[in-house]
Amino acid sequence: MSEQVVDCRGMSCPGPVLKAKEIIEGGSVASLCVLVDNRAARENVGRFLSRMGYKTEFEEEQGGFTVRATREESASACESLEGTENPDTRDKVAVVVGTDTMGKGDDTLGRKLIKNFIATLKEMAPELWRIILLNGGVKLAVEGAESLSELQSLERNGVTILVCGTCLDHFRILDKKQVGETTNMLDVVTAMQMADKVISVM
Repeated sequence: MSEQVVDCRGMSCPGPVLKAKEIIEGGSVASLCVLVDNRAARENVGRFLSRMGYKTEFEEEQGGFTVRATREESASACESLEGTENPDTRDKVAVVVGTDTMGKGDDTLGRKLIKNFIATLKEMAPELWRIILLNGGVKLAVEGAESLSELQSLERNGVTILVCGTCLDHFRILDKKQVGETTNMLDVVTAMQMADKVISVM
């Protein structure tokens, strides 16, 4: 079967992932080539295709990236974000953090408060299920961030941390991320839909 090529350059998140998903769901695709124009989209598309049972390779070209995906013969039914969960009767709590400060009035105080908030999230175990970092919240996941060690500890203890790739790219800190999965809005929306409770800090 010939390789299908899909040009996702110029698409904003989660457009490239949704386009790849549409192509795959449209029929049996053994080989797929996705063109994107930023590193966040490259990571998001690559991770999605890997979950769908494809072996991925990346090529960097002038003005963008090429994600080449080939379905592995041993691949079973596609594995999506929804299919990776273990059955559990406990409530699943997702915490959405959209800022690197907490509250309004004084940013210095706000940074102390968000640090204390992240450090205290472990008290929500075992219900704490996802931490979703958006907008300024992605700054908590990069090298040098005061809350980095706390987030790494939570991840080691089984909490999935989703870090918005578009946001990392916007702040030009994608290469500084030290914890969590670079993700897209499709995964964010899916996680919020699956959660029994969503707590937002914006």
